[in-house]
Order: sequence, then structure tokens, then C-alpha cells
Amino acid sequence: MRLSRRDLLRSSAVAAAAGILRGSAVADTEPAAATAETLAGRLHASLTEAQRKQVCFGWDHVHPKFGLLRTRVGNNWNVTEPEVKGDFFSKDQQQLIREIFEGLIDPAWHERYDRQLEDDTGGFGHGQSIALIGEPGSGRFQFLLTGRHMTLRCDGDSADHVAFGGPIFYGHDTGGGTEDAAHTGNVFWEQAVAANGVFAMLDGRQRELAMVARTPRENAIAFRRGGGEPQGIPVSELSADQRGELERVLGVLLEPYRTVDRNEVRGCLSRQGGLDRCRLAYYRDGDLGDDGVWDNWRLEGPAFVWHFRGSPHVHVWVNIADSPDVPTNA
Repeated sequence: MRLSRRDLLRSSAVAAAAGILRGSAVADTEPAAATAETLAGRLHASLTEAQRKQVCFGWDHVHPKFGLLRTRVGNNWNVTEPEVKGDFFSKDQQQLIREIFEGLIDPAWHERYDRQLEDDTGGFGHGQSIALIGEPGSGRFQFLLTGRHMTLRCDGDSADHVAFGGPIFYGHDTGGGTEDAAHTGNVFWEQAVAANGVFAMLDGRQRELAMVARTPRENAIAFRRGGGEPQGIPVSELSADQRGELERVLGVLLEPYRTVDRNEVRGCLSRQGGLDRCRLAYYRDGDLGDDGVWDNWRLEGPAFVWHFRGSPHVHVWVNIADSPDVPTNA
């Protein structure tokens, strides 16, 4: 019998958690092949009852302030009160949380993410909190990491039809709130540079279609579900070389994340019609330095939103599924 990716992750999570509990050789050998999901299962198994009361929730838990936790996204929030660093988690648990984080981010990006965290929070674990939603091995389990400029999650495909396990957020403020026009030192600015490369290739008519006067509310990333077309130029109106450059931009956007999440994003996008079903918008307001390098831009399709706000510093909101009918509370 051929196992699905979800079955493999589920069985690995159960085995890893069981190894922790019984002290078997599984626990000794698992880290070499561990995924973020199996590590999250080990973390869940290591928690005391007192810890579980504060950081563990049911799959469909609705928070009185945040709503459905497994789909909540924000630019600066703490899902639970205990910080990753501090006395609440043991040193071994803190190390597991760090390893889960590293498992979600491509190794080439660990240093850049650490630079962002140092600038924004004083380093990994400071001002950040976690939640464990659902039960490992049940097919409905999610690890959620939150803090300033971060909503990051993994679910091992528990959330059907959704990339990244649900909406995510990333951002960076290099200091002072408002950055210079070149966004010196911002680890994510290269994404906007790549997107502006597409704009530079557009002709006059295409630029008129792509330019939008005002940036929408940055956290307005819900799928439209029949509520009209996005703003901007239809990707279907790009030439072959322009579209090829946009494909490269998509690669740049996905570069910070692990391969399985990159593939899931591309799979979701393909099932809704690919980039040709998307529109690309550049926003005239918020142009730092008035240099015509557009700080705010957005790529949007039926169930694909990648909203980049670069003014006054970088905020990026991401919400991707394979159908606009998939419910989120983004």
C-alpha cells in the first residue's frame, strides 16, 4: 500500500512522540530525519500538564480575541502569553522550538531570518510565543509561532487544500520605523526589487493597467469568492519574457521556505489556473523617496494573495489555497 505524504508525516509524528515518552532508540535516532512536524510532535509529548493548559488548544478552538486560532494571522501578536525564551519552557523544549523554526525555513535563509529577529525582537525567542493546536498523529495538528513581524505555522497537511498550513506573515524593520528608499539592510527587500524588475519590462499601456492609486488595507487578504476581480494587470496580458520574469519573482518569494511548502504553493496555484489567473498591481502611494521604485505591490489570484507593503518598512501578508471556497479568517 502506498502511503500519502500526510500518512507518512502522521506516522512519523506518532513514532517520534512515542519515542520521547518511552525513552526508546526512536528518540535517539529521530532528529537525523526529523521534519518540523515530527519535532512539533516531540515538543507536544514533552509538555507538562501545566504547560499544556497554556499553549495547547483543540483543533477548532475559537479565541475570544483572535478567532479561529489555526487560521489567525497578524503582523504583531502573541497567541499565548509565555515567551519562548524564559522560564516557562525547559532548555530542551526551547531547542526543539528553534529546530522546528529552522525546519520551516530554508537553511540559506536562517542567517537572514535571525538578522530580522535581532532587529525586531532582540533575537529568536524574545517576544515570541507558540501554540500547539490539535493532537499529533490525529491528522489535525498545527504548530504556530507568533510575535512581531511573524506568523509562521506547520501542519503536515492537516489543513486540506491550504499552503503553509494557513495564512502567514513576515516582515522586517531595520530600525526607527521608517526605512530609507533603498531599504538598506532589509532582508526581504530583494523581493520588491525583483517585482519592480517586472514593472520595468512593461510598456506604457501595460503600466497603466498595472498602476493603482491607493494601496488597499494591508491585512485585507481574504479571497474574493466572486466579489469582483483584483486590481492590476492580468498576468495573461504579459508577454512570454515578462511572464518568465514573473515566474522568477515567484521563485524569489518562495525561496525562504522549505521545499515541501514551496511545492504546496505551486500545487495550489496550478489547481486554480496558475499565474495566468492572477493580477499584478503596483501602488502609487507610499513610494519612499518618490523614486518610482514601487514599495507596495500585490500578486493576487482566485485563492492566492501575496501582499507586499514596503512603506514605511516591510510587511508581507500571504494567504494561499487551491480554491477560494476554502475558509480562512484572514
